[in-house]
Amino acid sequence: MTTSTKTLLFLTIHFVTILPCQSQIDIQKIDDLVGSHMAENNIPGMVVGIVKDKELIFSKGYGFSDVEAEKEMDPDMIMNVGSISKTITSTAIMQLWEQGKLELDADINNYLPISIQNPNHPDEMITIQQLLTHTSSIIDGPAYQESYQCGDPTISLKVWITEYLVGGGKFYNPEANFLDKKPGEKHQYSNVGFGLLGYIVEEVSKQPFKQYCRENIFEPLGMQQTGWFIQSIDETNHITPHIFVNNDNRQMIINHFSDFFPNETEFILGTNIGLCLYSFPNYPDGLVRTNIEELSYFLRTFMNEGIFNGQRILKRSTVEKILSPQDKSDHNQGLCWSRSNFESLWGHNGSDPGIATKMQFSKDTGIGIIIFQNNNEGDQFGLLKEIYQTTTEGLK
Repeated sequence: MTTSTKTLLFLTIHFVTILPCQSQIDIQKIDDLVGSHMAENNIPGMVVGIVKDKELIFSKGYGFSDVEAEKEMDPDMIMNVGSISKTITSTAIMQLWEQGKLELDADINNYLPISIQNPNHPDEMITIQQLLTHTSSIIDGPAYQESYQCGDPTISLKVWITEYLVGGGKFYNPEANFLDKKPGEKHQYSNVGFGLLGYIVEEVSKQPFKQYCRENIFEPLGMQQTGWFIQSIDETNHITPHIFVNNDNRQMIINHFSDFFPNETEFILGTNIGLCLYSFPNYPDGLVRTNIEELSYFLRTFMNEGIFNGQRILKRSTVEKILSPQDKSDHNQGLCWSRSNFESLWGHNGSDPGIATKMQFSKDTGIGIIIFQNNNEGDQFGLLKEIYQTTTEGLK
């Protein structure tokens, strides 16, 4: 039986919350949309969550969390959510900003024990605002991609950032790690920039970044099953990332991802194969591990102007600042969060080997959509738009 056939035959159902307004949603249509998306793109499993105002009104798992083990997908399961993690990191930065411990337009070196400049423009300062809007001129060189490994990181965030961004470092490459443009001149997405933000949080708060997030974001919001490292979560409940093998990517997978699979793995065309649970030292850019319900706590905090279940983690004015245009060259770029051209949805997406995620919401309708997918195939935003439209039609 092929993976795609299995996916269609086995749809795991688990509703986290059942509310009266849920009955207004065309659940069968959502099932059909997800089923078609999975079949067309050879996706092993998905979880979809729908938020309306302050409630998670729909949460459902589809297919398999682990193809080889034929383990059913369940929305309570945990997955690494990729770059959605950046919204956590930016929240930590903005909390410290609220407390007056840092300034967004100040030189980052004011908060670091090391000195970081773009070697092409050594007299130009790099600011926290630029890091939050991907305009810092710091970019992802080959060392970033090469830093992925199975298991948790084996070098610290401080060491990684220092070796990557300071002259003479093991991973320092002035041509590959920095733009020719001055800081602030060009918008270019930067994962390393968010690792640097995490390091700034460490230096300003005087505690490890993962501990800061635990004490100031995860625990106040009740995100008890959420963590940055594998050792911090229930590994047995973790969704397995998969790569679908085809003629176009088979050799690339063998060349670049062989360390992510057991030695006896056969890379058979037309199959999804499971990867190890991996990490990288620049973890504040993409390694939050959580489930749909707990990520919805975080999303609902922003939908509710900084407060969830009576716990305020950001001021209302700070949330408004985050969710407003901050880059003159890109009117959809807020502070980390960005706005889509479709229905002006605010949110973030995630993409990493074997996973794809979406988290978007509308200020106008109070509807939010979260999607987890355990391979990286297909148009996830296209699916999100269809689910959003189906939801808005049902809740009119």
